[in-house]
Amino acid sequence: MTSVAKSDLTGRARLRAAALELFAEKGFEATSTRAVAARAGLSPALVTRHFGSKQGLREGVDAYVLERITEQLRQRAPEADLMASLGSASASVFGADPVLRGYLRHVLLEDSEASAALFGRLLAGARAEVRRLSETYGSADRPGGVGAGPDPEWASFQMLCIVLGPLLLEKVMQPHLRGPMFAPDVLAARSAANQRLLLRGYYGDYGHPEDEVGG
Repeated sequence: MTSVAKSDLTGRARLRAAALELFAEKGFEATSTRAVAARAGLSPALVTRHFGSKQGLREGVDAYVLERITEQLRQRAPEADLMASLGSASASVFGADPVLRGYLRHVLLEDSEASAALFGRLLAGARAEVRRLSETYGSADRPGGVGAGPDPEWASFQMLCIVLGPLLLEKVMQPHLRGPMFAPDVLAARSAANQRLLLRGYYGDYGHPEDEVGG
């Protein structure tokens, strides 16, 4: 998505952009509507006019972020599986945008209804993908043990931990990596490793090396 200078945005869009930056830097609770207005170079009264309240402003930011992700997903091939599409969309949306990464990190780590709701939406998508993978790679002759397939209760949580872990732990992981963890080549290497892990596990044979699911 092409970057647009704040001076070229409408008042509503300028407030939303400023809120996104401040929520990413400080979190929702620590950010006041006055600070958002100051960052946007507008009157605090315009926050109420355009969004109704601080919560309304947050909802506007959430809608914008989700639309960015949805826009990237629409560009994926329709036959592509969900996790491959999510992995690719995440790389496109968040890979080069530390503000969006910071925002999502704050939202997911805060203790609020909004954070729980967002995780719930992500979990629903992960569960759908686990079902798809189980139907594709599952086998009736694998009753248990290594290679038996994903745990029905925990598999979706494990998948999200793999996909979201680098974003949530970026600041502590980065010092231990050779390059920026969201650089294209690092993203590609991590995605390939996630694909192998999700399909085959560390020691089992859940699939074939050429089969990939993203992450």
